[in-house]
Amino acid sequence: MRLLLAALLITFGLSFHASAEEALSLTPQETYDLVQKQGDQMLFVDVRDPVEIMFIGFTDVVDKNIPFMLADRSTFLADKGRFAMTPNPDFAASVEQALKDKGLNKDALIVTMCRSGSTRGKPSADYLLERGFTNVKYIDHGFQGSGSKEGEKSGMRIVNGWQNDGLPWSMKLNPEKIYQP
Repeated sequence: MRLLLAALLITFGLSFHASAEEALSLTPQETYDLVQKQGDQMLFVDVRDPVEIMFIGFTDVVDKNIPFMLADRSTFLADKGRFAMTPNPDFAASVEQALKDKGLNKDALIVTMCRSGSTRGKPSADYLLERGFTNVKYIDHGFQGSGSKEGEKSGMRIVNGWQNDGLPWSMKLNPEKIYQP
């Protein structure tokens, strides 16, 4: 059906842009290697809420912390035992500004990273693609990785991700990179 629609639009001289494009993933190691080789030609963004970073850790390898979702401390979700997360209305504009600050445009490679890769990493990358950024990827398994499925550490995030791959990180936050509204 999509091909038929595209053919009709082309036949009648109308432009067609597929909006179903999805971001592809990179491993933490692939991202680290990219930053080492071409860090000045790309933007590496940690999309976690800075309070989360404060308790889990940070890598100074990122260019900037720009949260995709922010903890809403005025709305507690009792059934989930956590605060609600609300979209950061300035996310796309802040990413675009970070690109400009590096002398880059919306066609430069952008890599996003959240805690696990799936909750905010991929959605933030897809969100940017939908807004005209053309080369966006996310880190599969994110900063902290996946929970162990068995053993005494079952449920603990010790399986994969930036931290568990032995890449550089610490509990110290870089005030020049961390989001401060």
